[in-house]
Amino acid sequence: MVYFFSDVHLGLGSRESDREREQELLRFLKAIAPDCERLVIVGDLFDYWFEYSTVIPKYYFRVLTALSEFRMRGIHIDYVMGNHDFGHQDFFEKELDIPIQHNDITLNLNGKKFYIAHGDGKAYNDTGYLILRAILRNTLSKKLFRWLHPDIGIWLASGSSHASRIYTDEKDYSKRDGLQDFAEKKITEGYDYVIMGHRHYASVLNFGNGTYINLGHWLAEPATYARFDGDKLELLTTADLA
Repeated sequence: MVYFFSDVHLGLGSRESDREREQELLRFLKAIAPDCERLVIVGDLFDYWFEYSTVIPKYYFRVLTALSEFRMRGIHIDYVMGNHDFGHQDFFEKELDIPIQHNDITLNLNGKKFYIAHGDGKAYNDTGYLILRAILRNTLSKKLFRWLHPDIGIWLASGSSHASRIYTDEKDYSKRDGLQDFAEKKITEGYDYVIMGHRHYASVLNFGNGTYINLGHWLAEPATYARFDGDKLELLTTADLA
């Protein structure tokens, strides 16, 4: 089985609500571990992530431990960066053996072609965000940011993520959804499946012989995720877990 999820936004809101979301994710990971061959994180696992050479955000250690255990079991993990968790350096790759993918990825799974992207920057009228993303993800910008004390830097990262989330939540995607049109284009290019997140709206759309799934979010229960069994891809919820 191959599992996909996105937009958990760990670190969002009060510590109490965040811990509930964390527990739901840990329950999900425990439930899928016996048959999971590959896990694909499609961005925004964290509501903010910014790491320093010797410092990472402390509240995420339970989830990081669970992901490390997946790797020790030989489960492959793909992590596509989202618009909130862009402050990665090398912790995931060196300590967890999970490379961070800074751009969209393609996978061939059991003869099916997958195109996987978080989805940020693909909505129409998103020029302002694309400019901001280029600045925030710039190597020099992140290097200068690391001169700040971690308590200040992580506080600022949290604040910028809050602003980014408000922008996303209030954005009018209109009837001509850029993510859907992008997915349809990729399917016409020969992809069987296109998977994205970012919109916080779970959906399944068929275009010709292909399927586009938006993974939704984990900000309310039940959370949504996708599963590919080697034959079909389906959108499920954590209510379906044993």
